[in-house]
Amino acid sequence: MIFDVNLAEAEAKVSALEGEFPDVNIRFLKVDITDEAAVDAAVAETVVLLGPVTTLLNIAGLEPRHECEYDRDLFVARAVARHMIVHGTGGSMVFIASASAHQVNFPQPQVPYNVSKAGVKTMARSLAGEWARYGIRVNSVSPGYMDTILNEGAGLEEARKIWLSRHPLGRMGRPDELCGVVVMLASRAGSYFNGSDRELPPLPTGFLHFEPRINSRAIIRDCLPRPNASGHAISHLLLLKSRAHANRKPWQFW
Repeated sequence: MIFDVNLAEAEAKVSALEGEFPDVNIRFLKVDITDEAAVDAAVAETVVLLGPVTTLLNIAGLEPRHECEYDRDLFVARAVARHMIVHGTGGSMVFIASASAHQVNFPQPQVPYNVSKAGVKTMARSLAGEWARYGIRVNSVSPGYMDTILNEGAGLEEARKIWLSRHPLGRMGRPDELCGVVVMLASRAGSYFNGSDRELPPLPTGFLHFEPRINSRAIIRDCLPRPNASGHAISHLLLLKSRAHANRKPWQFW
């Protein structure tokens, strides 16, 4: 099941996925994940259509970068967790945080985005501790600069040049390069991961602004575990995206 606010874009993605995976039942619901009641209803409908949800990939796209996202991530995680607990299935949740949760970006100003992503990372770790007793694992992934819509548009040309010229790998990441670590965390291959954050790629701490002399000394302190080639089925994966503005609501579990 895919949740999205953009009907045309989501239908195109579903069509492409159906062509690639003809034997998989792929569904889409138009949902504004800043609306907690709408999220609760959509998750309930997902359970009716597909059965209990056991895996959640929690992605809330921010556009513009001057808003926070952790409330909408919490709305979805909480709604899914309720059903996991009621059905006794447990499950796995993977949140997409950012390298911005670990260090400051340069040259663009984006304090709200950085604080938001740090909140996502901390929230995932906190939920991991609180929900482990229900058999629910919660982890996060912190990508570096990715070649997505959030890093496109007028005004970013100079920033992109700086990112590319001073990044140890010399390029931005591709969205498909997140697949390996997400599958690992969501499946039995990562069954002992809980409360972890995987950085892609891991970078030296400090500013995301590297001088050549720093690059030469950079130590890549982590590596991606590689899932078994056969992989494991991920049942009823929820992909979430929203570009709408958040309506703040109290943080309550139930």
